[in-house]
Amino acid sequence: MAGWNPFKRKAPTPKAALAEASDSAVVKPLVRGNARRGAEPVGLPRFNTTASDQMSGRGGDRFSAVRAKLRHAFTPSQPIADRRLFAGRDDVLKTIIRSIEDQRLHVVLYGERGIGKTSLVHILSQAAVEARYIVVYTSCGANSNFDETFRAAAADIPLLFHSGFSPTAAETEKGSSLADLLPPEPLSPRKFGDLCAKLTGTRVLIILDEFDRAESGSFRRDVAELIKNLSDRLGRVQLVLAGVAADLTELVEHIPSIRRNIFSLRVPKMTEAEVLQIVANGEREADIKFDADASASVVTVARGSPYLANLLCHHAGHVALDEGRATVIPADVAEAVGQAVREFEARVPTPIQAQVRRLFEKGQAESMALAARAALSIDGPISAADMVAAGEVTARKAEEIVETLTAEGILKRSQDGDGERRFTFVEEGLPTLIWMTWAQRNFQPDPRQARAATGS
Repeated sequence: MAGWNPFKRKAPTPKAALAEASDSAVVKPLVRGNARRGAEPVGLPRFNTTASDQMSGRGGDRFSAVRAKLRHAFTPSQPIADRRLFAGRDDVLKTIIRSIEDQRLHVVLYGERGIGKTSLVHILSQAAVEARYIVVYTSCGANSNFDETFRAAAADIPLLFHSGFSPTAAETEKGSSLADLLPPEPLSPRKFGDLCAKLTGTRVLIILDEFDRAESGSFRRDVAELIKNLSDRLGRVQLVLAGVAADLTELVEHIPSIRRNIFSLRVPKMTEAEVLQIVANGEREADIKFDADASASVVTVARGSPYLANLLCHHAGHVALDEGRATVIPADVAEAVGQAVREFEARVPTPIQAQVRRLFEKGQAESMALAARAALSIDGPISAADMVAAGEVTARKAEEIVETLTAEGILKRSQDGDGERRFTFVEEGLPTLIWMTWAQRNFQPDPRQARAATGS
């Protein structure tokens, strides 16, 4: 345990990882916090682009065009909808498509927040549209209900594909949809299933994203009943559900009755090669360069999270441009870590922030980092054994860490599994905050590289 520092491990260079070769490069130390200062701006800050995404012509610098491209290349707060920026997940996407196309299954995608579920369904939607599927996308909310959700879906399905209407029928020619055939009373899974059973000449994907946000148990049960109905009647409509969940039953109720009708997939963490592909895609689109050590640093900190990778690349790219460079170095990534820490702190209640800072100063930094790393690695409740697997710590020390962090109000007992006691962090965003704070405090500057980058 003494001197444990996960950032000293070897991490692959971009070329080696993308080629899935065995060569690797040591991730060099990074700078702490915001140690550097740029020239003071003249006058008040201005937007560099207009609301129509055009250069404003004032308040910018020689990198204004690069900044605009960078904002498009790395979008941590938005899903990926541009296939040129979609990194990795080829096998995952292929598996989903085959389950839909070959097995005619409904699909349930689940996993932690920020793992890329929405980006995945956007790219899946594009592939389905290319194959001439009718795709209906809905983002669920707390008050989502079956009648409203599936009436809207029916409105997107042309009456042209209903077996009871010919292409020359008056209703078809005036552009009617399946919604025009629905009764005025609340829609039930059976009625919607009956309607879908009469579709011909096309296939339909109804995507319910953020399904976990729907608070209504009846809505979830109705969706499960619809899946069963569509499957039993060989309907040409398939559902894709996506949401934040630790396991399948947490996302969809009444699973036993529909288990054989669905393909479920826990969206996995990205591999190192896939994270490096995010970096490479951004380099290509933004005309900016991440040196090998900066790219490897992103891999080390991101821990397989596409959200964290995009966030770090976004901030680090802007840091480099602010310093007058189009090349990102590890010091820029370190400063990006500091910016990320401030963002994550704002999402955690103030008392918990204070407790984390107190424990860091109390000498519990490594213990918390080990627990956070385990939580980010397995994406769910952790046990002492998970900490042993994720970091350089003995089983006895791992048990001590669990007891200490539970007593300090950082961990809480979760549902046990596989004969092991399992624990979760008291706040959802706490593992990420702790991990990034640990990174911020343990990355140190490499003055030689910083001087070489600035030409001093």
